[in-house]
Amino acid sequence: MASKNSNQSGAQFNLGAFLTKNSMIIALIVVFILFYFLTGGRLLYAQNMSNLLLQNGYVLVMACGMLLCILTGGNIDLSVGSVICMVGGIGAVMITNMGANPILAIIVCLLIGLAAGIWQGYWIGYVRIPPFITTLGGMFIFRGIGRLVLDNKTVAVQDSTFLNIFTAYIKIPGLDTDTRILSPLIVGAIVVVILFYTTISSRANKAKKGYRQNSALLDFGKTIIISAVLMIYCWMLSQYRGISVMLIWVVAICLIYNFITARTAFGRYFYAVGGNEKATQLSGINTNKVYFIAYANMGFLAGLCGLLCLARVGSVNGQTGNSFEMDAIGSCFIGGASAYGGSGTIPGVIIGALLLGVINMGMSIMGIGDSWQYVVKGGVLLVAVIFDVVSSRKSGR
Repeated sequence: MASKNSNQSGAQFNLGAFLTKNSMIIALIVVFILFYFLTGGRLLYAQNMSNLLLQNGYVLVMACGMLLCILTGGNIDLSVGSVICMVGGIGAVMITNMGANPILAIIVCLLIGLAAGIWQGYWIGYVRIPPFITTLGGMFIFRGIGRLVLDNKTVAVQDSTFLNIFTAYIKIPGLDTDTRILSPLIVGAIVVVILFYTTISSRANKAKKGYRQNSALLDFGKTIIISAVLMIYCWMLSQYRGISVMLIWVVAICLIYNFITARTAFGRYFYAVGGNEKATQLSGINTNKVYFIAYANMGFLAGLCGLLCLARVGSVNGQTGNSFEMDAIGSCFIGGASAYGGSGTIPGVIIGALLLGVINMGMSIMGIGDSWQYVVKGGVLLVAVIFDVVSSRKSGR
């Protein structure tokens, strides 16, 4: 009888815990509604909703890599924007000036990004130079290399093969025509079915093993809300130009890194290092290798972002990527990553990036300049970090 009462109490809805756990989601909804009214509904135009993810795609990709760096102890990579400039510049020069095959240029650029990450990962992981100092030096070095490659000029890329790999819109024969686009709705419906199947199977598995779980109302309510938002977004995509290849790149990266951090033992090493590095070493985990991989991976993703930015903008110059690392860092901390390391998730990073994206787009639609956008984003970041620090002190971490 006591066990039954214990299980019932565990399944009861705790409003305070729910609000704390989902504070950033609630903030995103509030900010979205606020800008919807401030922009006179223009925020919800199909083109704006399509551009919301496309314009912030590079932020989401960078933030996935930045999260691994932050997990190791609140460390960051300041060189990301400079690597983007360098890789984008090399790609543009290879394709436009040298006439290189675009596939070869993509491979070379990704390898260069990885090499930049390996260079920094070695000094951070094995020589133990502080990440702040190492990546600060990298920020200057890679920015300088990028400007040297570009010869302080703007280089445009018009190669259709390269552009289509990252920016084309998918049209499925039989579903999509010039006047009707159905593929986003079909894809959305398939994802909704997967979401419900995952929720049902997860609850059944927990019940079979006797694990405590949330109430059915909470789990299915969350799935229904996510499904409704997803279908509305897919409907908006169908009203514009459909699904972009860049969107597929971004979603694929987010899914891969969510699987790594949440489902693999290797992914948990990053949390372990950030939680207690000495204990992690005593357990037999090579912490030097964890640091090395975190920053090598960040370099690779920065290289990919360089290609994404080059394809989306169509050109690159010496200022490309300026302050991009700040958006990635901000997305992680706003999305719930701890300033002390050892805590943070990919879904949280996505929420943080979308929150910044909605703020940027909403203020741009209202005609508010970049200066005020920086002020607002800085304020949001500060509030998120203060919330994390206060919560950590209350919980005794």
